[in-house]
Amino acid sequence: MTEPSPSEILDFALGLSAEAGRFILPRWKNVAVDHKADGSEVTEADLGAEELLRHRIAERYPGHAILGEEFGGERNRDAEHLWLIDPIDGTASFAIGLPLFGTLIGYLRRGEPTVGLIGAHALGETLAAAAGQGCWHRQDGANPQLVRTSNVSDPADAFVVSTGLDHTDLDPRDPQPVGLSRLYRKARRFRWSGDCINYALLCQGRIDVAIDPRMNPWDIAALVPCVREAGGVLTSLDGSDDVVWQPHLVASANSSLHAKVLQLVHGPSA
Repeated sequence: MTEPSPSEILDFALGLSAEAGRFILPRWKNVAVDHKADGSEVTEADLGAEELLRHRIAERYPGHAILGEEFGGERNRDAEHLWLIDPIDGTASFAIGLPLFGTLIGYLRRGEPTVGLIGAHALGETLAAAAGQGCWHRQDGANPQLVRTSNVSDPADAFVVSTGLDHTDLDPRDPQPVGLSRLYRKARRFRWSGDCINYALLCQGRIDVAIDPRMNPWDIAALVPCVREAGGVLTSLDGSDDVVWQPHLVASANSSLHAKVLQLVHGPSA
C-alpha cells in the first residue's frame, strides 16, 4: 500500500473534524455530565465523538494505530502511523456551556508530529497544519488564511495565557516549583483561558505564550504541527522539544521569547 502523503492525511483530518463537529454541537448545552475516576468531566458527546473518529480512521487506514483520551490505545511512540485524538479538549468548558473547546486530531509518522488540527466547533473555526505546508486558519464560509505567530520577544511585552493554576507555585492546594507567579508578574497581560483554544490564538498571533503544567499525549500531538508551522516553538517545561510524550507544555511565538519564558518559569523565587 502506498504511504499516504501529509496532504492526504490533512484533507482526511479536516473531514474527520467536520463530522465530529456535526455530532458534538447538537449536544453542547444539552447533555448530562459524568465524572471519571480522576474527577475530570466526561459526556456522551466525548465518548460518541471518539467512537466516530476511531471508526472512520480504522475504516480508511486499517493498519494505523490510534490513541485517544476516552478509549486509550497503545502508547507506541515509534509506530509507523499513529493517530492521537481528543474528541473534546476542554470538556470542563463544554459541560458548562462555554465555547472554549475543540476536537484535537494529531498524526505522527514514525514518531514525528506531521499533521495537526484544532476544530473549534462552537467558534466555527478550524486551525490545521501539515509539515512543510504552513498553518492555516479556516473560518466557516471563508477561504483558508495562512497564519503566523507574533514577533514579540520580551515577556514584558507578551500576552500570556494558561488553562489553570494546577501543578504550579500558584496552586494553593499543592504548590509545585513551576514558577508561574514569576511569569505572571513579568508579562504585559496574563489571562486564564481554555485548553486548545489558547494554542489556536497563539498560532494566529493573538497571544504570545500558552502554558499548561499538566498535559497528555492526545492534548499535545495536534498542537505541535500547528504551532511549529505558524513559526512558534513548543517544549516541555524543562525544555525538551520531544514534546508529545511530556506531561506539560509551554509554547511561545518564537525562540527568543521562549528561552526567556523558560528562564522565568525555572528561575529563582522573587
